[in-house]
Amino acid sequence: MREIFAGLPWWVKWVAVPVIALVVFSSLIATVVVFVIGLLFKALLFVALVGGLIYVVRKFMGNSSSRSDW
Repeated sequence: MREIFAGLPWWVKWVAVPVIALVVFSSLIATVVVFVIGLLFKALLFVALVGGLIYVVRKFMGNSSSRSDW
């Protein structure tokens, strides 16, 4: 592989090849990026909902006159 690129100008190695790779794999790259961002959003939403649930339960349990009602 190095022999193939050895005789080419620098702009082919550093500009043309990456641009061609982006054009060919752009839909795959976009799909992976959307999946990762969606996964991070869902994880953040999960953490926020669990944190809110814990906050509400602790607030309710703290305001309860006796904890033996359960």
